[in-house]
Amino acid sequence: MIITTISELRNYLHNQRLQGKTVGLVPTMGYLHDGHLSLIRAARKENNVVVVSDFVNPTQFGPNEDFATYPRDIERDAKLATDAGADVIFHPSVEEMYPTDSSTIVEVEGNITKVLCGASRPTHFKGVTTVVSMLFNIVQPDKAYFGQKDAQQAAVLMKMINDLHMNIELITCPIVRESDGLAMSSRNTYLSVEERKQAVVLNQALKAGKDAFEKGEKEASKLVKIISNKINEMPLAEIDYVNILDFPSLAPVSKIEKEVLAAVAVKFGKTRLIDNVIFG
Repeated sequence: MIITTISELRNYLHNQRLQGKTVGLVPTMGYLHDGHLSLIRAARKENNVVVVSDFVNPTQFGPNEDFATYPRDIERDAKLATDAGADVIFHPSVEEMYPTDSSTIVEVEGNITKVLCGASRPTHFKGVTTVVSMLFNIVQPDKAYFGQKDAQQAAVLMKMINDLHMNIELITCPIVRESDGLAMSSRNTYLSVEERKQAVVLNQALKAGKDAFEKGEKEASKLVKIISNKINEMPLAEIDYVNILDFPSLAPVSKIEKEVLAAVAVKFGKTRLIDNVIFG
């Protein structure tokens, strides 16, 4: 079932809650792949009602980014989501979510939104936290499901939930990968044949860093160099960042003594891909 208005979705969920049902939310920007479907299946196992939002959010795109060309196919998404266990696909218009007089933002300040993707996309997380807080207010889920591929996003949203005392449990689900190791992403469709071939280096590089850690290397700077050198073996790879940070605070670390996030962002042509691994 596709719902396009906030009022209709609220009425539907109100009636479900009167029956004592729990609600799980899977926020997406659509063009679903197996990574999204794994989140929907996880939500299906743990909730009576599953809502999947399918909304390409303009406020998390910066100037000259791919908002206009981001892939969209609501009929395809609705079938995939329903088959995976969704009860409702919430597909609002931009005008429904952002009326013309809308002027409120929700922002998580500090290092957590300034490092990694926040360094090269300075307005991105304002858009993410604003739209997700809107979805939380509209749906009022018991649990919300996000993928580890967007690990910084998950960390930022966990902080927002904690700081604002939201009564929501955030569930982070494992990265789903293609058979050759490339993390699934809607943006993978942008890659040329050769770019797609070379993009597998992201997972290979992160594995090389994790393997070196498990063999005894604890210096973050040396592990960053190992990961970077592996990525640079591919001539089409243009590194945006390679970093190792405390998780989930995303504070800088020099020597690894507890759980860390090793994260990369790399451009292949015009396509920017991210990947990560947690270890320690």
